[in-house]
Amino acid sequence: MNRQLLIFLHVAIWAFMFLSPLTFMRGNGLHILQYLMNCMTPLLMMVVFYVNYLWLTPRHFVIGKRRYYLLFNVVMVVVLGIFLHVWVVNTQMHFQTDGPPRYESSIDMVLLTVRDILSLAMSAAVATAIVLAMRFQHNEDARLAAEAARADAELKNLRSQINPHFLLNTLNNIYALTAFNQSAAQDAIQQLSKMLRHLLYDNQQDFVALKDEIQFLDNYVSLMKIRLPQQVDVRFDHRVSNPELQVAPLIYISLVENAFKHGISPTEPSFVHISLTTAVEQFGDNPAADVLTLSISNSYHPKTHQDHSGHGIGLSQVRRRLELTYPKRYEWQKGVTGDGTVYTSTIKIKL
Repeated sequence: MNRQLLIFLHVAIWAFMFLSPLTFMRGNGLHILQYLMNCMTPLLMMVVFYVNYLWLTPRHFVIGKRRYYLLFNVVMVVVLGIFLHVWVVNTQMHFQTDGPPRYESSIDMVLLTVRDILSLAMSAAVATAIVLAMRFQHNEDARLAAEAARADAELKNLRSQINPHFLLNTLNNIYALTAFNQSAAQDAIQQLSKMLRHLLYDNQQDFVALKDEIQFLDNYVSLMKIRLPQQVDVRFDHRVSNPELQVAPLIYISLVENAFKHGISPTEPSFVHISLTTAVEQFGDNPAADVLTLSISNSYHPKTHQDHSGHGIGLSQVRRRLELTYPKRYEWQKGVTGDGTVYTSTIKIKL
């Protein structure tokens, strides 16, 4: 809670408490002395409150010294309660000599004394409850801050892993080109140089413009097409209404890599179709908003168990980044068609 607001609440509550004796004063005139003597009740409640608020609860109760806390409170409340009872009786006798006495029997005296003690005990309990609530809120804020810091560190670590993973796959492709087509390898290196800026700079930001991400994917697809036979059907379609929309960088590259890795066969017909679109539509139970949809379909040629390239880290990285960056704001459907020939993956993100 804001410190100034907290101070204001304390002042307002105690101002009300100190003005409340005016409502119990009777008579034709206002006696300042009578008012001041009646202020003893809120004054003692204030003393008990702040002894607990500033000292007993934070210095003893919170750290486990609860016997000392309880003993000190019992002694303080009983002594001040008895003193308050005597004070109120004398005040009443001094200013209301014609009125009824505060008590008519010893039972009344005991009951009224217990009432004064309980009033002070309530003040101590309220102070303790407030301190514990504030301590709980502080701990909860610290926990949430630690969770946010951990999630941010994990997200940065995931993004940093994309660079070597992506570069390893790309350099392997260029190395394969050098064996039979040096010209194509040179073109591939040129395409790769265009992508490095996005990798080295934009990837350090939390979000980038959608147009930059599209350009990066387009360069990657062009790089892949250099080494593929012409009969492989590769398409990358993108239709976005607002290219300045912000999106997490490199969140799709692992999916596109997998499409080329598992969708291309040297002996069988192959295709990779990629579509990136935006539209204003309903997302779950939320109102209509900008939704970014990536759809990938590719011929399915799964690698053998002996091929451990990538070790399957790409898809797990994508899911974890989606969970951290777009919690409860994404849908991901993926799988192989019934005939086992086509793999599809569709991610919808509410921006």
